[in-house]
Amino acid sequence: MFTTLDRISWPGHPDKPNEDICGVCQDWAWVIDTSIFPGTAPVMHPKSDAVWLAAFADERLSSLAPGAEDGAVLLRRVMEEARTAYRAVAPQERHEDFVSWPLGAMTLVRRKGSWLDAWTFGDTTAFVRQPDETVLTLGEAPGLRDTESAKAAELMRASGSRPNDILSEPVFLAWLGERRERQRKSGVPAALLSLSPDAAGRLHHESVPCEDGTTILLTSDGFSALVDLYEAMDAKALMEAAIISGLEPLARKAREIETRIDPDGKLFPRFKLSDDTTALLLRA
Repeated sequence: MFTTLDRISWPGHPDKPNEDICGVCQDWAWVIDTSIFPGTAPVMHPKSDAVWLAAFADERLSSLAPGAEDGAVLLRRVMEEARTAYRAVAPQERHEDFVSWPLGAMTLVRRKGSWLDAWTFGDTTAFVRQPDETVLTLGEAPGLRDTESAKAAELMRASGSRPNDILSEPVFLAWLGERRERQRKSGVPAALLSLSPDAAGRLHHESVPCEDGTTILLTSDGFSALVDLYEAMDAKALMEAAIISGLEPLARKAREIETRIDPDGKLFPRFKLSDDTTALLLRA
């Protein structure tokens, strides 16, 4: 059973919906960071189908997790239900057009006995602080972050632009269009939370010791940026600060870096000035 110590979820921009969510239910917990290709018209939510997918997955995980035994099986069922719900509303031409679907990075964890299992799609992260103060980082976010930051730097140099503004630049839109077309031609939906249940077979899975007193921090990439992009601290310092002072000072630190120290994205290349920022702090 997890005890929730703290949680936070801030939108990256006050005028845009928060496409992150986090939740906990008994021995299960999760963080979800959804998105959708820019310019895709919503059909499930007034502003963003990504918001709908995050809320749908959160609700179904809360209902289904208590009876689940395996994270991949659980997520496959959630995605099957999401697909059914989407097709009941979306126009026929969107049913199989997976590049128009909402997608999500996510980390799902379960404690069973003295072990913690973590299933990950994309660039969300689980930081695990064991009773001896050893800190483990679970997931693939650091490598994915390096790739994204390098591409952001390349496109901002080419356009002379900055975070947020780059999203409307022709060089960015051309790159995005090529990426969308490559994905469509591949015929294979991305290995992310989506309306494709088969993606559950491509989850990244790790198991680590989880004795009583272990602390777990689940984060979207907007929060883990403190470690894997801004290098404001390492994982051990992040966990210590979260336990001592809570999550809000850390979220504020990320915002300070983004809006005051590096608003032009020259020190830390990125596509958005500030991303949705979500974290869930738990104790086993």
